[in-house]
Amino acid sequence: MSIPFGFSPQGSGDGPFNMNNLGQALQQLGQMMQSAQSGEGPVNWNIVEDVARKAVVAAGDPSITEGQREAARSAVNLADLWLDEATSFPAAGGGCEVWSRSEWLVNTGPAWQRIVTPIAEHVNGAVAGLTPSGQDIAQMSSEDITAALPEQFRQMLPEGMPPEFLQMLQPMMGMVQQLGAAAFSMQVGQALSALAGQVLCASDIGIPLTDPPKVAVLPSNIAEFSEGLEIASSDALMYVALREAAHQRLFVHVPWLAARVLGAVEQYAQYMKVDSERLGDVMGDVDMTDPAALQQVLSQGLLQPEDTPEQKAAVARLEALLACIEGWVDDVVQQASGDRLPASGALIEAMRRRRAAGGPAERTFSTLVGMELRPRLLREAHTVFAAVRSARGADARDALWSHPDLLPGPDDLADPLGFAQATGQVPDTLEGIDELGDEANDDPTNDDPTNDDPTNDDA
Repeated sequence: MSIPFGFSPQGSGDGPFNMNNLGQALQQLGQMMQSAQSGEGPVNWNIVEDVARKAVVAAGDPSITEGQREAARSAVNLADLWLDEATSFPAAGGGCEVWSRSEWLVNTGPAWQRIVTPIAEHVNGAVAGLTPSGQDIAQMSSEDITAALPEQFRQMLPEGMPPEFLQMLQPMMGMVQQLGAAAFSMQVGQALSALAGQVLCASDIGIPLTDPPKVAVLPSNIAEFSEGLEIASSDALMYVALREAAHQRLFVHVPWLAARVLGAVEQYAQYMKVDSERLGDVMGDVDMTDPAALQQVLSQGLLQPEDTPEQKAAVARLEALLACIEGWVDDVVQQASGDRLPASGALIEAMRRRRAAGGPAERTFSTLVGMELRPRLLREAHTVFAAVRSARGADARDALWSHPDLLPGPDDLADPLGFAQATGQVPDTLEGIDELGDEANDDPTNDDPTNDDPTNDDA
């Protein structure tokens, strides 16, 4: 049997202990630790960026042509003209950026660091909890120290190792956490590369990913989105430009919104926990010296929300806020496109189904961080904004964003028309209000059974 670091198997007859073997083992252990943790913090962002960029290039990342840039900028300029008639929020300004998939990774990287780091801290803490700390080791017997090591490390040690040398095993314990961080970083890189292959614009997932907000589209992904819909790619580009420009108007002219969304995501992450019992079970069969094997473990969905009132409230607040953003954008874009974009009906339906079902990239990301990116309660939020606009106009609808307390919360979205009427924005005798509610209930996102529970544990 071959044992790592040049040791002979226990009981092989080569002697109970060899100082040279120990020195070689510690030297190679140090090299492994250095390669596993070349960065600081719970996520090695050098590894994330390297893995993500290589995966994007391998999957295909066409360079942006000058024709694509011109078409995207023209679409955004036209979208701003249409949106001027549909919302009181002026254009975001700053022009339009046209990104490749790699450029999306670079430009949204800082936001992902803020989102992922709190979750990574939970993962690292759970991995570290599988081994004793340095203080614990100082109080443990040789037998207890050896028993606390993962099986792969235990096999590295020769028989008869003196107790004073066992006290030097703390670096080996620390390597478990460092390798866990490296494995998690690889997994984040792969998840972000998968998202880079699907997102259509900077605001596609509803969370502000640029600071300051900027209008940006990904022509290659938009072209793939339009395939199979029997819709011209130019129509799909126009529709995405409308949605992106509307999102960024909201993020620019509602100054508290971006910070509140990211704050809600961070609060959600605070209440995540790792299934330590399951982690311990699967770790027993994993080669702890192999980051790829650890990566496979982390992809099995070990994160889960805590079953506490605080966590459920955090989930509900995040769901409601994301739903309000998307509900407002839906109403504004429908009013702006009107009869100008004949394919808008098919594109609206395709987009709603896309958000309801999610895609492989979203499922990969949700498994990794325990968080779904799709907004729930979307049809209810859309009903609120559409009802207020129908009764009092676009200015009254947009005024709901003047303060966070004016927006519907999780409980309010359980009865969207009732909320709109209770605020005085919508009269009880509003003509067509029943049809408005029926139209919202026809939203294809209603096919998602998880929409029925506003406090569902997946945000």
